[in-house]
Amino acid sequence: MKIKHLIGTGVVALSLIATPALAHRAWIKPTTTVVSGDDEWISFDAAVANGIFTPDHFALGTEGIMVTSPSGKEVAKQHEQKLRYRSVFDINVKEEGTYRVETASQSLMAFWKDADGKRQMWPGRGKTGTLEEFNKAVPKKADGLEVVESSRRINVFATLGEPSEDAIKPSGKGLELDGKMHPNDLYTGEEISLGFLMDGGAATGTKVTIVKDGEKYRDTDDAMNLTTDADGHIAVTFEEPGMYWLEAEFEDDNAKAPAQKRRGMFVLVMEVLPL
Repeated sequence: MKIKHLIGTGVVALSLIATPALAHRAWIKPTTTVVSGDDEWISFDAAVANGIFTPDHFALGTEGIMVTSPSGKEVAKQHEQKLRYRSVFDINVKEEGTYRVETASQSLMAFWKDADGKRQMWPGRGKTGTLEEFNKAVPKKADGLEVVESSRRINVFATLGEPSEDAIKPSGKGLELDGKMHPNDLYTGEEISLGFLMDGGAATGTKVTIVKDGEKYRDTDDAMNLTTDADGHIAVTFEEPGMYWLEAEFEDDNAKAPAQKRRGMFVLVMEVLPL
């Protein structure tokens, strides 16, 4: 795989622990990201796996995945099934423009040692915690207490006809794209600038990993490992078309009390088309 890269100047708890390095890779993968016509269907796989686009660990539940139409209306997922290693669903696209498919969560998390020296965690794997619950459940003077403001988001975008902008506007919450480059307008041979925001501000120093599909059939994953600049941007040129998995991870000390750190995890599946 030849890829050049340049460094430029509905709330649901996912079953992933918000740490800087995740052992498994989550994704929502469409059969295609761009269609034309008046009444089209797109199918999706959702999984948490050891490899890219090879479901082999467990299914990502569809109950927290929200689909939003180009005009901002919620779109029903159809033919939903949770299989052993992946979940599947379809959406019927009739409205021209870009649809957003997303699952996202924000939570406080706490880690400490109890009186016996055992490591404790709140609110527990796959759960979200509010400030009110934190104040009731977490001892404030616990040994080694670390409180983290954690956000997680998995996105994919699909377009009927011409891409539209409303679906890619940032929410100002957690780690997300800045909305300046449309994910359904990516072509080989063109330099693409991707910007990231954390709670609405430039996500400086975000670690970004990009892997092309077909990883199972390569000796290595050929991952690109990039870091965003002071404006929260990376620049990349793709020389091969296909589906790509992007994961971005952010951490800093600018959290609101009682948290000491902010952490954000963002996943995007992109389709790069031949020019």
